[in-house]
Amino acid sequence: MKTKHFIYTLLIVGFGAFITYRIVENKGDSNAGKDKNGKPKAMRLSGIVVQPQTFDNNLSLSGSIEANEQVEIRSEVSGIVESINFQEGSNVSKGQLLFKVNDSELRAQLSQANTKESLASENERRARLLLQKEAISQEEYDVARAEHASTRAQSQLIKAQIAKTAVRAPFSGRIGLRAISKGTYITPAVLVANLVNIGKLKITFSIPEKYATQVKKNTTIRFTVAGSTDTYTATVYAIEPTIEITTRTLQVRAIADNKDGKLLPGTFANVELPLDVIKDAIVVPSQAVIPIQNGKKVFISDMGKAKEIMVETATRTDASLLILSGLKAGDTVITTGVMSLKNDVPVKVTVK
Repeated sequence: MKTKHFIYTLLIVGFGAFITYRIVENKGDSNAGKDKNGKPKAMRLSGIVVQPQTFDNNLSLSGSIEANEQVEIRSEVSGIVESINFQEGSNVSKGQLLFKVNDSELRAQLSQANTKESLASENERRARLLLQKEAISQEEYDVARAEHASTRAQSQLIKAQIAKTAVRAPFSGRIGLRAISKGTYITPAVLVANLVNIGKLKITFSIPEKYATQVKKNTTIRFTVAGSTDTYTATVYAIEPTIEITTRTLQVRAIADNKDGKLLPGTFANVELPLDVIKDAIVVPSQAVIPIQNGKKVFISDMGKAKEIMVETATRTDASLLILSGLKAGDTVITTGVMSLKNDVPVKVTVK
């Protein structure tokens, strides 16, 4: 019986000790983050003092590279391919014969038309002589002259069709893979090959409408492409006259030399467009700016406390953001721990 009472006593003492321990711990936790006077301790953070500076306002954009000239090679007439005069993937010159469609039937029609034209010409000559002798009326002569003009036009039409059987390169460039062989029956719907001029390339990109007035012709841009560390240059030569309504952007086009053929049409370009140089600009590190539903904000240190400031931003670089409004010179902007900050939280900022 004494043993049972002893065990009960130990249990009661142990339970009491546990309760006492938890009370002490909770009191310690409640004092964590507070100084000896019970006030919240200041968070130790890093920051910068905003100073006006000259800012090279460069806009980073995505663009697409296109051939300077590009066309689908097709035949204007239907017929059997008589010869192919180009090598796939090779360079061709303007006016070079690419392929020939059989024109034997057309030449037969031309011979027939030439015969009719000769006869009509002779009839017109005789009618003119008779008209001079007043042996026939003016109306009869006009009929003979019209017949001659009609047969001549028919001959010219057939000659034009014969000329279309010889397909030539409209400009110098590189021709792609062909989709026909000698003896193929082709129609205007059949794509023979693509011809592109890649000696120069077009870079097309769009900029937000708020920068539209800062873009001018003959501006030199820089761009890079995936898979290469080289930086290329191009010159703006054309700007759309209107803003695209759906995207609120302005389309711009630049041209770049590609004599070495390193760049290929269809690839994406990372474009850097220089805008106006801004003096006395306010620039802060990117990590200091917090995106929120209604815009963007930063925290500054004001009298030892964090203060939330709404800001309007513009151009972003790799490490910083241009601030248009909200901050002024001399403000201490907090750059670390901003995601956990709240208004009026005590802070101790180390300026770097």
